[in-house]
Amino acid sequence: MALLFEGETRIPSGCAISGIFDASGRRMDGSSIIRSISTMHDRSNGLGGGFAGYGIYPEYKQYYALHIFYSSLSAKHETELFLETKFDIVNLSKIPVRKHPRIHDEPLIWRYFVAPLQTKLAASQLDELEYTGRAVNHVNSMIDGAFIFSSGKNMGVFKAVGYPEDVGEFYRLDEYAGYAWTAHGRYPTNTPGWWGGAHPFAFLDWTVVHNGEISSYDANRRFVEMFGYKCNLQTDTEVITYIIDYLVRKQGLTLTEAAKVIAAPFWETISKIEDEKQRREAEFLRRQFSELLVTGPFSIILGFNGGLMALNDRLKLRSMVAAQKGCVTYFASEECAIRVVESDLDKIWSPRGGEPVVVELNEEGKRNVAG
Repeated sequence: MALLFEGETRIPSGCAISGIFDASGRRMDGSSIIRSISTMHDRSNGLGGGFAGYGIYPEYKQYYALHIFYSSLSAKHETELFLETKFDIVNLSKIPVRKHPRIHDEPLIWRYFVAPLQTKLAASQLDELEYTGRAVNHVNSMIDGAFIFSSGKNMGVFKAVGYPEDVGEFYRLDEYAGYAWTAHGRYPTNTPGWWGGAHPFAFLDWTVVHNGEISSYDANRRFVEMFGYKCNLQTDTEVITYIIDYLVRKQGLTLTEAAKVIAAPFWETISKIEDEKQRREAEFLRRQFSELLVTGPFSIILGFNGGLMALNDRLKLRSMVAAQKGCVTYFASEECAIRVVESDLDKIWSPRGGEPVVVELNEEGKRNVAG
């Protein structure tokens, strides 16, 4: 049977997403997020599951943690030769896994803690993030059989083909601890499912888990590729991640402003905003970044160092529930995925379409994470 690649098949969408964030910076192991996402087992079909954890590498928090899939030893050798020209590799090892009867055909899975070589960084005239991002794009675009699927500091993505609860057991997430976790159970829309295409999709410190299907993919992709991004996976989650990186890191927008670009209000809605400053801001963002409006049904949870953001499309065509208990915030596609972890909630609500919910570390949390 021939292997089907991205874009060569169509399967109706489902998907489940979940997130847990502790603003105090208290680290929790991966068992709670596994329990949350497993409650929505029927929303996925075993073609992809994954997790992102933040604060999981405190002993290496000043280094970029590169998680890499290899399809061959030759791809590993070529990638390592390239990395050695760009970075100081302070530690490398296989990512520990636990053999699982429902996880098959795994690639080589390696982890590298790296720092940019200062002489090369200075010669590039780039800042550290841009330098690292370009190196990641080079590997993913130019080295056959290698895929960097996580590349941020003090965080990591763990994903595979399988149901998410099985993926969590496979990667031994109960042995990691972080202040924020996100998870995804995949029911692919236009893809056969493969290890690199599972969610979360990550670039630098950003991670995105996504439920939905965006109709603006081609327009969005053409725009971001003008600025050096390479959409190798042909998936909407990938392009959403690049849109956020472009708007926030490169254009200097806040996350709330970026959300107003991605899920921009209708012109009729903007015309009814009474506050003139807010109306002018909405008009500017809608006009300036019109190619980055994401259309179609979606709900996403964005992870970043220091917080999470949940966002629905402007018509709220995909489910999203939020809740709080003390300094802990929960997001999920279904309420049951929150209550299985915390039944005694202080607050629970359904965010409105196009209105982001952003949660960040408080002062205590920042001190705890900084160590």
